[in-house]
Amino acid sequence: MTNQEYYEKYLDYLLFERKLSKNTISSYRDNLNRFELFLNGKNIKKIQRADIEEFLKFNKNCSEKSRAHYLTVVKNFYSFLVFEDLIQNNPCETIKQPKLSKVLPHYLTENEINQLLNINLKTAYDYRNKAMLELLYATGIRISELINLKLSNIDLEQDIIRVIGKGSKERISPISDIAEKYMRIYINEYRNLLLKNKDSEYIFINNFGNRISRQGFFKNLKQIAKKQGIKKEISPHTLRHSYATHMLNHGADLRVIQELLGHSDIATTQIYTHLVKEHIKEEYAKHPRAKKEENI
Repeated sequence: MTNQEYYEKYLDYLLFERKLSKNTISSYRDNLNRFELFLNGKNIKKIQRADIEEFLKFNKNCSEKSRAHYLTVVKNFYSFLVFEDLIQNNPCETIKQPKLSKVLPHYLTENEINQLLNINLKTAYDYRNKAMLELLYATGIRISELINLKLSNIDLEQDIIRVIGKGSKERISPISDIAEKYMRIYINEYRNLLLKNKDSEYIFINNFGNRISRQGFFKNLKQIAKKQGIKKEISPHTLRHSYATHMLNHGADLRVIQELLGHSDIATTQIYTHLVKEHIKEEYAKHPRAKKEENI
């Protein structure tokens, strides 16, 4: 078998056995292509630990996070080959993952969220954007989950949506009264205008009458943020981070937030406790005697 055939065998395993998402598999494919570029024709069955270490050096201009991901992908690939009895030993097994410096996610304050959502509603696109942003902030769902929502996934009588997340895992998320209100207005009064006589099962439609794309939504979000006077860098994930942080600030249980966000590991959700602690420190710094006394 060629190197490429081994890669395809592994990617098929991830797709059909592990049931990983197409986005995750695409990321793995890109990383394996980079690994193959480094190998420059060398057979993957002849790779030693020193080769893997050279591969990490080969990517020295990448971020720590990217290098750590490269190692994870290659290590998992070789674990698969060992499991399939295609090789005897994993050359990555004794290589430790690089320690990553913790970078806290960016979020908007509650005032900034109110500022962002205070959209002047005139056109069908305004009502669509309002519904999308309200739903994102009300549920904390990922942008991929949002744009893939279908009419069959939402129950406005029960105020819930059915979300298909990573690995095709399904979860139910409640929505706020405000999000429900603007979803109703958009779906009942404006969605058909955007469809332009086309049929679609997807809820959120672009100006061509098709499902809105990630890129299209991101572009709209940047424009809205600028128009609303938001100075911070913002992305769809910023609203997810804001949702989780504000939920914690108002006393929500971490396990409940984990369930609502669709995190498989509680450690992923715990990053938001750091945000809350940082916020508390910033607020306490405003205390008149919080600063150290100057020498007299």
